[in-house]
Amino acid sequence: MEAAIMTLVNQFKAYAGNDDCAGTLSRDEFHRLVAEQLPNFVKGGDSGAVDRLMSSLDQNSDGELTFDEFWQLLGKLASQRAA
Repeated sequence: MEAAIMTLVNQFKAYAGNDDCAGTLSRDEFHRLVAEQLPNFVKGGDSGAVDRLMSSLDQNSDGELTFDEFWQLLGKLASQRAA
């Protein structure tokens, strides 16, 4: 499990590091991450669905996702797979 957690952290950092703020995912970075790493999560690349998803995760409404906010998505996906 440690390796899986490190993979998730490293993927977040890789995508978050594409703009000026390496500690958060911008809208574009989040879209890229979802398209490339979660292609079956939002089928057809529905941009509006990805925006709504990001808004639901963005607790402080700053337009960026911290790792803690992003982690909520991972928890939801894991729960769906475990059910």
